[in-house]
Amino acid sequence: MYYTYMVRCEDNSIYTGMTNNLEKRIKDHISRNGAKYTKSHKATRLEVAWRSKDKSLACKLEYQIKNLSKQQKEKLIEGERLSTYLSGIVDCRRYKRV
Repeated sequence: MYYTYMVRCEDNSIYTGMTNNLEKRIKDHISRNGAKYTKSHKATRLEVAWRSKDKSLACKLEYQIKNLSKQQKEKLIEGERLSTYLSGIVDCRRYKRV
């Protein structure tokens, strides 16, 4: 199982990433041992994550989410469906919100 996720940082920015071990990766971000971005923008909490069956799918979703506007990312966090912004770009049925 792979996960694409969004974490909130102290400065209200949103970091998007992917992993095969969600719990460990979030702990890494919060303790500033994660990505370069979250070392300088302290991560505070996991906002949302989607599960996918393989790494390729998770990477594709991560890439597409990173290309969304901040407003669109906030809407996804609030519960908007992936298909609202990514229909026809990725097969949204292959991702399960967790």
